[in-house]
Amino acid sequence: MSRISQCTVALLAVLLIGGTASAKLKITTTAFPNGGSIPAKYTCDAQNPPNPPLAFSGVPKNAKSLVLIVEDPDVPKNLMPTGLFDHWIVVDISPDTKGFKEGDGAQGVNGMGKAGYVGPCPPDREHRYFFALYALDAKVGDAKITSRQEFEDSMKAHIIDKAEYMGKYEKAKK
Repeated sequence: MSRISQCTVALLAVLLIGGTASAKLKITTTAFPNGGSIPAKYTCDAQNPPNPPLAFSGVPKNAKSLVLIVEDPDVPKNLMPTGLFDHWIVVDISPDTKGFKEGDGAQGVNGMGKAGYVGPCPPDREHRYFFALYALDAKVGDAKITSRQEFEDSMKAHIIDKAEYMGKYEKAKK
């Protein structure tokens, strides 16, 4: 086979493989741009803030469940030794789910031990809020989990893909 033919075959193989590969897992929102400011409507500056609308795409075909974790890693350590606060954790989401509508946050739990989404409310300055979507090859909701670390450990071996979206927020000055 000539060098040109070999290159053509290799290029066709790359195009065919690339063309049939599944899309990468994504999480997005129309409420704010990735890396942008979260509108006050979704924060503690609003009364009963709803969760922002979220869209999921590119879920791997072999996923058995999705997990959504919304967290603030910028909490002052004198307030929370881990420096991390969970605003929303939703487990065992059906892999067919296309996302959540605004205010659809009744499911899941938050770092206050209550059901649903709790809006950003940084005590000191602008914080980052990460919306992480995990595709898993198993369900994890039935595990006997008593801490965030146990939850992460039970999930770790089952992660197929991860997507992340980040927003920032600083509490309104009163």
